[in-house]
Amino acid sequence: MKLVKLLYPGMRIKRYLALSLLGLLLLATGVAYLLSALAGGVLPRLPGNGVLEASLLVVGMALVGIGLWRLAIALGPLWRPALHGNNIAEIIYQRRHLESGPRIVAIGGGTGLPTLLRGLKEHSSNITAIVTVADDGGSSGRLRRELGVLPPGDFRNCLVALADAEPLVTRLFQYRFSKGSGLEGHSFGNLFIVAMSGVTGSFEKAVYESSRVLAIRGHVLPSTLASVTLYAQMEGGSVIFGESSITGSGQRVRRVYIEPARAEAYPEAVRAIAEAHMVVIGPGSLYTSILPNLLVEGVRQAVAESRAVKVYVCNVSTQPGETDGYTVADHVEALRQHVGRGLFDYVVVNANVAELPREWGNKALYPPAGPIEGLQVLAADVVNPQYRLRHDPEKLAQVLMSLYNSQKGKHRNDKRAPAERASAAGV
Repeated sequence: MKLVKLLYPGMRIKRYLALSLLGLLLLATGVAYLLSALAGGVLPRLPGNGVLEASLLVVGMALVGIGLWRLAIALGPLWRPALHGNNIAEIIYQRRHLESGPRIVAIGGGTGLPTLLRGLKEHSSNITAIVTVADDGGSSGRLRRELGVLPPGDFRNCLVALADAEPLVTRLFQYRFSKGSGLEGHSFGNLFIVAMSGVTGSFEKAVYESSRVLAIRGHVLPSTLASVTLYAQMEGGSVIFGESSITGSGQRVRRVYIEPARAEAYPEAVRAIAEAHMVVIGPGSLYTSILPNLLVEGVRQAVAESRAVKVYVCNVSTQPGETDGYTVADHVEALRQHVGRGLFDYVVVNANVAELPREWGNKALYPPAGPIEGLQVLAADVVNPQYRLRHDPEKLAQVLMSLYNSQKGKHRNDKRAPAERASAAGV
């Protein structure tokens, strides 16, 4: 019991056990009086001509049933892996280790953020992913235009990345319909989240309930609940709107901005940043995944005021139509031009660089030849050797956790409690 309680401190194990024990006590009392009546009155009769005895039996059985049912649900994340042959002691150790992990906030979207989350969830279950809501392409864009909901695609990918559910369930969430009038191109997970928003009455509740279905390690939150549109001013002077249109324009991006410009930050996202031990920005598309989050003023301000270890993870290659010809320093400078200096203290870059096939259209990013003013550059092997356009989740997580452990207790040490930090951030 103590071991399980240590493992799941927030699951109210004792409460459910106490409820079951109370039910057993009432049930035993009812049975005792019933047997006494049948044996000729060993115990004194209760008033009510048997009604109280029957009530004790009914209430006792109900409490036992409810207590055991809630206990089974609470312990579900423990016994489900055990049924598939996993070592129960190893499961207990892992869960306890993850529960005591640092509070990490990851900000981004696209394919980069799920890659990061898959690695971090092996080190902590106290992870919060803050996701862009500017997506307007593909299945997400269609659902956004037709139903007026926030785009679910990036949320789906992050939920799956953090999932502890059965592999079949995660495969189901990622299943994409290849035919069918109105269905073709949609993923099941997108439709599930949208349907859940109709059932629960709000998109944020839908994401929360979907996270319970997938038993994720952590939380997935929007940067804002506003219907945000991303605009880009190109070097030629033209203005393009819509995230999906920017990379296909064939022009170099000068700056991006969002409408509404004063979109209100999601309060829980601000709170998570204020309470974080580490804030990780990226990896992901610079202009269409990362900046749409940081251009939400409340999110940017919360990151700026955070005393956490703050890291920018630069992509391992350029992105055609978005960052062609960029260096690592160019990525950093673009961020600084949009959201100011001092937003992060470290930049992680890939040191295991190899030239990429010309037909891919991407150029590998090399570590900077010299220092970047105001930043500590961490060059390490973080690339996926099987697909060199992406980070390796495990390698990247190891670098970030090593950085956190090296700075824990001394980097911008803030002795205030998490609630005080959240209050100071205006939450």
